Amino acid sequence: MSIRPLGALHQTGVPTISEGWLAGARRVPSPNCDARPPQQAARLLVIHGISLPPGEYGGPWIDALFTNRLDPQAHPYFAEIHQLRVSSHLLIRRTGEVVQYVPFDRRAWHAGASAYQGCACCNDFSIGIELEGTDAEPYEAVQYQRLAECVAALLAAYPELSPERIAGHSDIAPGRKSDPGPHFDWHHFHYLLQGQWLAKHQTSIDT
Repeated sequence: MSIRPLGALHQTGVPTISEGWLAGARRVPSPNCDARPPQQAARLLVIHGISLPPGEYGGPWIDALFTNRLDPQAHPYFAEIHQLRVSSHLLIRRTGEVVQYVPFDRRAWHAGASAYQGCACCNDFSIGIELEGTDAEPYEAVQYQRLAECVAALLAAYPELSPERIAGHSDIAPGRKSDPGPHFDWHHFHYLLQGQWLAKHQTSIDT
């Protein structure tokens, strides 16, 4: 079965970004964000994994967590986390749906205590992308396709980003975080991303 791309695409299949928002993504604005510090532009992409409740997929719970509406009585685990004030820029669900919570030019609260190449506070200079999943099982093919499309769009829109500046949450918070987990296929993701990137640049040359 073929995977249909996001809406509002360039002819390469890469979605467009306008005023910090990704075309084709469902918007659920989160209050858990603020301005990036002066002189801090997005230069790092961080890939996360999330499921709510843990190990369960679908439902409104991730949206609710990122918008401070998580009902602590809906599940025992929610009583532990409902007071957290967290968010991410994007979520890619198991179905391939893409949800955006925070504009890319603002600071989402996704990384926590973290460091990348000697620089602490990764929220200041990063974009966070959550994949609906767990450390215990593989992600879906459509999630890799959506991730490659989204990252290609971000690379095109933000010049300080690069394919070499993509990390997992476990890379920037080792020992504290393990996502996106051992089942995340970095090689496959970069293969798809390279295809998106080459297609975009080939089209630019041809036109």
